[in-house]
Amino acid sequence: MLVVMRDHATTEEIEHVVERLREAGAEAHLSQGEVKTVIGVIGERELIYSLEMEGFPGVSEVIRVLKPYKLVSREFQSEDTVVRVGGSQVGGGTLAVMAGPCSIESEAQMRTVARAIKDAGGTFLRGGAYKPRSSPYEFQGMGLEGLKLLREAGDEVGLPVVTEVLDVRDADTVAQWADVMQVGARNMQNFMMLEELGRIERPILLKRGLSAKLEEVLSAAEYILKGGNRDVILCERGIRTFETYTRNTLDLAGVAALKTLTHLPIIVDPSHATGRRDLIAPMCRAAIATGADGIMVEVHPDPEHARCDGPQSVDIPAFTAMMVALKPLAALEGKRL
Repeated sequence: MLVVMRDHATTEEIEHVVERLREAGAEAHLSQGEVKTVIGVIGERELIYSLEMEGFPGVSEVIRVLKPYKLVSREFQSEDTVVRVGGSQVGGGTLAVMAGPCSIESEAQMRTVARAIKDAGGTFLRGGAYKPRSSPYEFQGMGLEGLKLLREAGDEVGLPVVTEVLDVRDADTVAQWADVMQVGARNMQNFMMLEELGRIERPILLKRGLSAKLEEVLSAAEYILKGGNRDVILCERGIRTFETYTRNTLDLAGVAALKTLTHLPIIVDPSHATGRRDLIAPMCRAAIATGADGIMVEVHPDPEHARCDGPQSVDIPAFTAMMVALKPLAALEGKRL
């Protein structure tokens, strides 16, 4: 349920509604704009309906929401959420560029990539310390040592860092070293992890699952917002279809649809979506045209010798050239790069 307050409702009127909801055992989540306040209500439906809040002072209307998600919806918050991390942001008219290697391999690798990304105009440094691999015999990442190398490289060039949290038991450790915590496609419906991340004061980058519908992505994000963490970024990284030429199928129509359904910022990962470095630049251009708030690109100094996902990584010269080409397109779409 959503309780929409009248324009310029007083603090006392808002607090009265919140107090009555809490007395009824419901959770009240406020979305406050300059003029209007919307209260998202979560709890036992019949008990909440019995309050008849339409007659409360300051209440404009009460909307029954049948969707499984509420806090992430445009009905709850019409203004776009902007996630700010240090001097970088996702949303708000800026095109975020998250770039770096699939897996952290060495100090030299990370320092080289970090400097190149910063010089090219990237806004976040990404890298994998814990790697979920299909085979238990493949490289699993450097773990804590990788997190430290990522942090050092990001601090050296002044970029916030993004890395994946693979297990709920590692959440606090990753939060100590990372600015943005990524939930991979395989963990999108790991609800225990999502609930824990809702209590951590770090922005969360939530990737769409391999076969997840848009409603399922939004419901997964709802777990995080319900826990109190409002800084959530969605990521379209391709879904599994019958097509085998590309690694996955990049659902750009889904990106456009999500922009109408949710206030959360959305980025696109063409590296995992296509699995082919020759398709990354055109898919970045398409993502910008679709209205995405950012892109995530895998960059490696020597992709042919990468320990993980070399075929879908671009080298530094290619990344630099791509950034030059994307700048006028971003400006055309009203975004700063």
